[in-house]
Amino acid sequence: MMKLGFVSAILGDLSFEEVINYASDNGFSCVEMMCWPIGKAERRYAGVTHINVDSMDEKRAGYINDYIKSKGVEISALGYYPNPLDPDAKKSAFYIEHIKKIIKAVGILGVKTVTTFIGKDKDKTVEENLIEFKKVWTPIIKFAEENDVRVAIENCPMLFTKDEWPGGLNLATTPDIWRKMFKLIPSLNFGLNYDPSHFVWQQIDYIKPIYEFKDRIFHVHFKDIKKYKDKLDDVGIMATPLQYISPKLVGLGDIDWGKYVSALTDIGYRGFACIEVEDKAFEDSLQLIKESITISRNYMRQFLV
Repeated sequence: MMKLGFVSAILGDLSFEEVINYASDNGFSCVEMMCWPIGKAERRYAGVTHINVDSMDEKRAGYINDYIKSKGVEISALGYYPNPLDPDAKKSAFYIEHIKKIIKAVGILGVKTVTTFIGKDKDKTVEENLIEFKKVWTPIIKFAEENDVRVAIENCPMLFTKDEWPGGLNLATTPDIWRKMFKLIPSLNFGLNYDPSHFVWQQIDYIKPIYEFKDRIFHVHFKDIKKYKDKLDDVGIMATPLQYISPKLVGLGDIDWGKYVSALTDIGYRGFACIEVEDKAFEDSLQLIKESITISRNYMRQFLV
C-alpha cells in the first residue's frame, strides 16, 4: 500500500530530529523534508530548512539515515519550491543552483526524489514559458539522470495573490501543459508530485489525469480545498483565487478522497503519499498544527489500511 506521511513545511519551527520524532510517535511512514536555503522566507510555508543541503556530505548523510532508520521513518523526498523561470536572471540562477544541490544531496542520501516547481514568468504566455522551460530544465533533468534522481513537479499554479497575477508562478498546472512538457523533455526521471486540490478550483477533473499520467506520478500530496460559491458569485473566476477558495484539511473540502485513492490504487501506485496542511484554521499554535496533522492522518487511514 501507499506510505502515509506529511510535508514538513507546516512544522517549520521544529528541528529535523523533532520532525522525525513526531512522525515516528504518530505512526507516519515518511516525511517530505523541506530544504530551502537558509534565509528569510518569501511566502507562507516557504523558507523552511529541515535538511541543509549546503552542508551535505557522506558523514551528514550517514547521520540522517541512521536517525530515520532508528525511528522507523523514511524521507519521501527533499522539497524546495521556488521559481526557476523567474525573469530576474540572478534569482533564476540561484534557484537552479540550489535545485542542483538538492539533487546531489538526494543522490548521497539515497532518497531518490526531489519535489519542486517548474516556475513561470507570470507576464508571458504558456507558449513563451515552454520555450524557456526547455532551455532551463533540460540541463537540470540531465543532471538528475546523472545522479540517478527523479524530479517530481507539483501542479500548483502559484496564482493566489496580486503579486502572482496574471499568469501565476508555476507552468505545470494542467494535463495539456504536462503533455507538452513531457514531449519537450521525455526523460523518465522527470515526473509529477500530484496534488488534486489544485485542479478543483481550476475546474479540472482531478481523477482522469491519474490514469493518463500513471507512469509519471512519482509522489502525491493529500490536501483539500473548498470553493465558496457565494464568494465566487460575487467576485467571479477572474479574481485572485483566495477570494473564493480556501485550503482545508483532508475531508473538510470538496475532494472525494475515496475516488482519488481508488484511482491511485487502480494504477498500482505504491509510493509516498504526504499530507500537506495549509489550513489557517489550525495554525494558531504548535499544538493545533500537530493536531491538524493527526486529524488528517486519522481521516486518510480509512482509505489506506
